[in-house]
Amino acid sequence: MNHWSDVLFDDDACVPPDSDVTVRYRRGDGVFVDTSLDRVSVDDVLAGLPVREMRWFAGRECYSGWYWSATTGGHVVYESRLELARILLADHDPSVVAIAAQPFWLGWFDGSRMRRHVPDLLLGRADGSVAVVDVKAQSRLGDPKVVRQFAWAERLCVGRGWDFEVWSEADRVLLENVRFLAGYRREALVNQGLAEQVLEAVGEPVTVAHLERSLVGAGDPAVLRPAILHLLWSSRLAADLSHPLGGDTVVRAGVTA
Repeated sequence: MNHWSDVLFDDDACVPPDSDVTVRYRRGDGVFVDTSLDRVSVDDVLAGLPVREMRWFAGRECYSGWYWSATTGGHVVYESRLELARILLADHDPSVVAIAAQPFWLGWFDGSRMRRHVPDLLLGRADGSVAVVDVKAQSRLGDPKVVRQFAWAERLCVGRGWDFEVWSEADRVLLENVRFLAGYRREALVNQGLAEQVLEAVGEPVTVAHLERSLVGAGDPAVLRPAILHLLWSSRLAADLSHPLGGDTVVRAGVTA
């Protein structure tokens, strides 16, 4: 389903002007800000705190916590394993430069009731574009209530000039590879001089095993392997992550730092 709003809305009469849509977000100092969709500052939201507090209690079924993001240099909250998976992919994506979880409340009185919704993620990209992401299990995508909610949210976001994404799953091997590489995401724990030597050694596509053999003497293998994996995490080295990582994985030059 590419356009959720096509399910619910068949004319523009159901689309409120941005000035009629309320937005509540929480600044970095914890202060709540109430504004409208046409006035909200994306930069302030991305730099802020989750608008909704998480509560832990005995018997809670959701798997929630905080993930340290290499993109933001801070922690990002997640309320489920599915949300954590989407955050991992965003953190690995070199085009994403900012990640905010539970970023704001959207509210609109449609004439009969107040509609309210908190998206799961707000992603800021290097090209200045923005994506609002809702994460939902595949089994729930057919729920009429979910369909209506996402239809409404998509129409508002697209009208504001933001991308809207409903995410429910990723290729299993890709996700496992990214989850593994995330263990090497902290730049401060990697020998950056050795990382530069690795990059210089990749003049053309080469397997990880061949790359390591070519750098014998450059550093301890226990330090060299983490440098290669960190470069794969940061996309400065590129590889086909739809296949399991191993010594026969072919790597090539990726994005520049």
